[in-house]
Amino acid sequence: MSTPEQLNPSKYLGNELKYLEKVLRAESWSGTSGGWTQTLEQEFAKKMGMRYGIAFNSGTATLHAALEAVGVGAGDEVISPALTVIMDTTATFHANAIPVYADVNPETFNIDPIDVERKISNKTKAILAVSLYGLPPDLPKLRQIADHHGIALIEDNAQCVLSTVNGSMAGTFGDLASYSFETTKHLSCGEGGILVTNSESLAEIARKIGGHGFKNLKAEEGRTRLNQEIFQNPDYLRHDVLGWNYRLSEFGSAVALAQLERLEQLVDLRIKSASLFIEAMRECDYLIPQLTPEGYTNSYYTLGVRYEGEERIGVSWKEFRAEYVKQGGDGIYSAWMVPYLEPMVATRQFASRCPSVYKEVTYAAGLCPVAEQVQKKLMQFKTNYRDLDLAQKKVEILANVIRTFKG
Repeated sequence: MSTPEQLNPSKYLGNELKYLEKVLRAESWSGTSGGWTQTLEQEFAKKMGMRYGIAFNSGTATLHAALEAVGVGAGDEVISPALTVIMDTTATFHANAIPVYADVNPETFNIDPIDVERKISNKTKAILAVSLYGLPPDLPKLRQIADHHGIALIEDNAQCVLSTVNGSMAGTFGDLASYSFETTKHLSCGEGGILVTNSESLAEIARKIGGHGFKNLKAEEGRTRLNQEIFQNPDYLRHDVLGWNYRLSEFGSAVALAQLERLEQLVDLRIKSASLFIEAMRECDYLIPQLTPEGYTNSYYTLGVRYEGEERIGVSWKEFRAEYVKQGGDGIYSAWMVPYLEPMVATRQFASRCPSVYKEVTYAAGLCPVAEQVQKKLMQFKTNYRDLDLAQKKVEILANVIRTFKG
């Protein structure tokens, strides 16, 4: 059982409770009429250097809305990396589109623009560019590819915030950029997400998609009940777009806004924690951290490491993790299985959603060999420490494990 000094402090140490109390007292708890969500959208967009923000109830809803907003529809193809969470795939299926997987760079673990070029066809409508573990992919090159082929670029920055590429903020390269507020993320309110864009038209359609298709929703305005004389009129026509209920509540917005006020501090703690682990890994040649290319910064949602210990010291991935946990380290997470080998995709369970579109769509092992190889070796070390002394203790445990296997 953990002793008090071993516990990670709460990340909700700012104005979260104060803002939640204000929401409760206001009795305006839905994004349809409240102002907390609107304030969060404005402040987050400003922080990212973008014109518009549209809040959602998850970082998966944001992806679906982004795809629909750029016109992805039945039978279109969406290219996404073979090393990422399943949500990029499921969002594509939600749009009745076809996921096409591009392989990854073995050092950065991010989508390989060369393979993206190979996978583009006359059906390609969008590229989903994932910033894995906090590191942006080659966004300038992906932007160039998208522009050349006349397709959309959507950034999935669920694990990345405040990271930069050659001085430009990740999130400013895509037609839309998606962020997650899920509980493990840099900025969190339990569940939630947000899209940012500089396009007024994309912002408006994304907001409508997330807000039941209310016709009066605009790029900068998510509230639908501003004028009772209009919306209580029996002749009022409300919906002009097919939409879903993806709205973020005022409670979530209040917590996320309080987190946003401390965002730089929260990100900096993750970067410092990752740096401590990286320094300890210099003692061996089989723990190889994710490469951050020159000109890039990494916000380290987690520290991704390629484990080569089986080949170099004869210790398996599972044996190394077990020893780290045994000595008091936090669990080392594996990478997710490549999406097309998950049962939902591999068995074609998804095809029942739209049989006419997916009749001949199949996936199999070997599709993206680099991603499949890297996935088996990846270790994800926790960076979500709000106490650097605690992080240092875990780093010392890792260093001792490294020394243990030196014999």
